[in-house]
Amino acid sequence: MRAVPAPDFGRHIVMAKQDNLDPQTRDLVRFAAAIAQGYEPELRERVGPLRTSQVPVQWVEELLLQSVLFVGYPRGLIAFSAWRKFSGVPAPKTDEDASYANDVEWTRRGEETCAIVYGDNYQKLRDSVAALHPAIDAWMITEGYGRTLARPGLDLLRRELCIVAQTAVLEAPRQLHSHLRGALNAGASFGQIEGVLSVVNPLLSFDQWKKVKELWRTVREGWSPGN
Repeated sequence: MRAVPAPDFGRHIVMAKQDNLDPQTRDLVRFAAAIAQGYEPELRERVGPLRTSQVPVQWVEELLLQSVLFVGYPRGLIAFSAWRKFSGVPAPKTDEDASYANDVEWTRRGEETCAIVYGDNYQKLRDSVAALHPAIDAWMITEGYGRTLARPGLDLLRRELCIVAQTAVLEAPRQLHSHLRGALNAGASFGQIEGVLSVVNPLLSFDQWKKVKELWRTVREGWSPGN
């Protein structure tokens, strides 16, 4: 069952905030949020606007690939299926990252990308994750940031904006906090992030939206570049 829209924004205000995003980024973020929801009719509805606003196919493909990191294979595969069926875009024949022969390069570019996202908190993150399990730390860098988020098909700024949308929908406040900051470190403006949050606002309950809004206020007030 879909969440009741949060009532503390009027429709005209929500749309004004969404206008902080260019049309292609807005439609990409909307699709990201729909992937996190996992609601098939919504996914189908979001494919059309992606094509109408001419969102680059490669952006969508990269969003779908990175979404597996955040929503898991079940919802990721459903989203891929909706995209293939309703966009008419076939799967690529090959992909250079389909093989594990590039694992050394994945680690290098994963460390680089993760350091951009986390800024001065990068080593703290690595230490904290390694304390949970060393394999998770290695997978996060090599598989998550290196193999997936550092791929060249979509810029890091838009990747982070999509992650903000998905972690908000998934009610993952720690990850949302990290990626709100990560989006800023990747070059996003306050207005762009508020545009993303206005996209997910109707998908959240009133209480969920209050928590997201408060978390964003905390991040915004305490943020400085690289910190």
